Amino acid sequence: MDRTPIINIKNVSAGYSPDKIILKNINFTVYKNDFIGIIGPNGGGKSTLLKVILGLLKPLNGEISYKEKSYNKVNIGYLPQINTIDKDFPIKVIDVVLSGLMNGNPFKRFSRPEKQKAIDLLSKMGLEKYQNNPISKLSGGQMQRVYLCRAIINNPELLILDEPNTYVDKNFEKELYQHLIELNQKMAILLVTHDIGTISSVVKTIACVNEKLHYHNSNIISEEVLKTYNCPFELITHGHIPHRVLDNH
Repeated sequence: MDRTPIINIKNVSAGYSPDKIILKNINFTVYKNDFIGIIGPNGGGKSTLLKVILGLLKPLNGEISYKEKSYNKVNIGYLPQINTIDKDFPIKVIDVVLSGLMNGNPFKRFSRPEKQKAIDLLSKMGLEKYQNNPISKLSGGQMQRVYLCRAIINNPELLILDEPNTYVDKNFEKELYQHLIELNQKMAILLVTHDIGTISSVVKTIACVNEKLHYHNSNIISEEVLKTYNCPFELITHGHIPHRVLDNH
């Protein structure tokens, strides 16, 4: 495995005011070709961690450094939660995918190869026939696929996914994880999820975020370890059908 660091977070505390600190003294490094599952309770700081990594929230303390010393030189693809997206915005499916190439330029003109790449990605997701449809006409699972295409069209070094299996039908969920395994050959992946019982057979390592961050250098983690981390999650059970055994909640 290539251990080239992409992002290094050192002694970072973050929140929305000095009186509302969400993350405390976080130390975390993302390496090339990592595939990390990020778990934690609601309000524990998972979304805040993503904002810090994406450069949307400045840390209150500590520092975050990128491979090339500048955020603008690190290519990050981001798939947000579907419920945060304006589903009624009047835009065609193919234009949503191409918007991943804008790089801050809303007037960018797309080349023929770029448009073909967008079509090829949609085709791989089974959505080519919808390329000229309004995004608002798609189902939640179809929208999720479109925004995944948007996140990867620019060949990011790091792909961040926030609850990607939300609104996805079970048939595509299996395909989604297979796509991510293939993408992980070319990029690092951070996957925020509550469904750790399923993705534990996909990710390589796990980080639990609950004000602090506890990194577990394996995709197998016991109930005892979760309790030690004060992470109120489920026992992960492996086998032909990975599943969860829930604690009291």
